[in-house]
Parts: sequence; C-alpha cells; structure tokens
Amino acid sequence: MKGEVHMEAMKSLKDLTLLDRFLFAEVMEDRKSLEAVLEIILGREVLLDCLPQTEKERRQSPLYRNIRLDVWGEDEGSVFDLEVQKKNTRNLSKRSRFYQGLIDGKLLKPGEIDFDGMRDSYIIVIAPFDLFGEGRYQYTFRMRCDENPKTALEDGAVRIFLNTHGSNPEEVSPELVELLKFMEHTNDKPKGGYQSGRIRDLDRRIGKIKSSEEIGVKYMQAWEERELEKREARQEGVEIGKKEILRNQISKKLQKGKTVKEIAEELEETPEVVERLINELK
Repeated sequence: MKGEVHMEAMKSLKDLTLLDRFLFAEVMEDRKSLEAVLEIILGREVLLDCLPQTEKERRQSPLYRNIRLDVWGEDEGSVFDLEVQKKNTRNLSKRSRFYQGLIDGKLLKPGEIDFDGMRDSYIIVIAPFDLFGEGRYQYTFRMRCDENPKTALEDGAVRIFLNTHGSNPEEVSPELVELLKFMEHTNDKPKGGYQSGRIRDLDRRIGKIKSSEEIGVKYMQAWEERELEKREARQEGVEIGKKEILRNQISKKLQKGKTVKEIAEELEETPEVVERLINELK
C-alpha cells in the first residue's frame, strides 16, 4: 500500500554476533568479560574499578548533539570506550575525534585546575572492514610530532581501530586474531574449539545470554523501540519536507501580491497556518 512503512525484519537473538551492538553490550556488562577483551587488545592486565556501563550518554550541553558510547569502563589510571561498527560510514576518524573531545571534557571535576588529574583515555573501534586499507588487524594512534615522529606528545589519548579482516597475524598476538574472528563469526565455533581460555569464557557467557528468556524479551523490546525511533525520524523528515514545500509556495504567491486569505484558499490551508508560515519567512 502506498505510504505504508515496512518494519525491518528482526534478526534472531541466536543469530547475533559480537559485532551486533545489543549482544556486545550484554556481554560487556559483565566486568570480567570486558576486562578480558581489554587485556587481549591492550596486551596488559586491566582491573576495572567500577561496573561497565553500556550505551552511556555523553554531551557537553543540552543544546549540543549527544552521543551514546557502546561500552564504557574505568580502571585506576584509564578510561575505556569500546565501539562496534558494522558499516563503514566514512566518518569514523572524525567521529572518534568528537568522542575524544566529549570524553576529555568529563575527566576533570568542575573547578579542578590540575590537568595531571586526567586519566589516559582509550577509544577502541572494532569493525569488519579495513578503514585505512593497509591490511592490518590493529591501527593504534597517538599524537606525535610531524617534524620528528620519535617525539610523542604524551597526552594520554589513544585511539585504536581494529579490523576483523586483517592479514598481518605475525604483527599481533594470536589471541587478538582469534578474538577478532570470534567477534565477527561468533556462531561459527572452530572444529578444535577456541585456543584462548578467555575467549572460551566469552563463548560460554554468550551461550547463557542467548538461552535467557528474559534477555530475549529485552532484545525484542529494544528492537521495537529502535524501529519506532526510525519510523518517527522518517515521519519527522516527511513533515519537514512538506512544510518547506508549503513555505516556498506561500513565498511565491506573496511575491505575486496575493493576500493571506487568497493564499489559504488556493493552498487549501487555514489563514492561521499561512500567517504562521509567513512569519517564519520573515
């Protein structure tokens, strides 16, 4: 039927992989799971000092755009933002810069003047595509001097982009390679099982999540809410488009010397609506 909005088919919970935000968030809400993933990526021990937070909202002001961080964690010296990104939106580099600014703005308490109190920050993006086209599993960025790349700024800001389709296993740990393959192919367990004990633990947690009736209901509700938001956004776009067309029509008729009453009759609108749109044109 013309004008009917079709809802996107819902993917089954059992078919989700760790690159799907819902499953990723459910798994990473467990402190040990998030610690394990961070340890594999960073190659060091991580002991979180608070429970992970998922879809954590960050904004500088109610007037500015907000963002929702997929997974947020903190330890004594660092803060971590982990993001999964299935589609290459061509803006990940600058989006990570936006994330960095918002995160940094929250690392000092109001009135605190000692910048040494800022903890190191790690923004980690995991994606099934190669953002930089060099065939690497991992791209790590820190601020360095153009004139002398050996000179680092040492500002504590680190951005890491992980590519599940890397082709340089000799340059990263075997466990990281296994983790990235597990992220994308969560439902395809290798014949010999997983070599990493930490990944085996993640796999067991995922099994419990997918067999949970409560989480199944939560997933369905989250999907319905997301679809409703998308439908409302589309409808809002349609309404804005109609309003813009109407404004243009009114503007042209005003230029021809038409009165408010004449315009309202010709456009089949009330004089009040036409008057309001004329005021918006001024």
